[in-house]
Amino acid sequence: MSHFTTVQTKINNVARLVLVLKELGFAFTQAHENETVKVKGYLGQTTGAKIAIHASKTYDIGVTVDAETGNVAFVADWEFVEMTAGYNQDQFTRKVVQRYAYHTVKEEVTKRGYTLEEEKIDENQQIHIKVSSWSE
Repeated sequence: MSHFTTVQTKINNVARLVLVLKELGFAFTQAHENETVKVKGYLGQTTGAKIAIHASKTYDIGVTVDAETGNVAFVADWEFVEMTAGYNQDQFTRKVVQRYAYHTVKEEVTKRGYTLEEEKIDENQQIHIKVSSWSE
């Protein structure tokens, strides 16, 4: 019998996470203020979350937000997400966290007055960026 398992992250900006989910092509439903959406799991089990990422027709990945820290966690029936969506917990989390970090760095670089000159993705799928600044 399967069950929901939670993966903690250091993600704490839901708006940036939504940008990443859109960029990666995930379909999702976001709850309205002070509400939750249902996250589908094994045999019709559900749990509540701020965002339900539709991993497949029958299984979702939920996004919950810790009220104290503001950090996001992903909750899903990962065994069945992997069987129906074709990716596992680690692959999903790594991909989302990488894009989230990329956008965080890009935003911070811009705030500090730097210009993004170049970006490359190497054979290990690591992102390398080159920035510059005109100093007086």
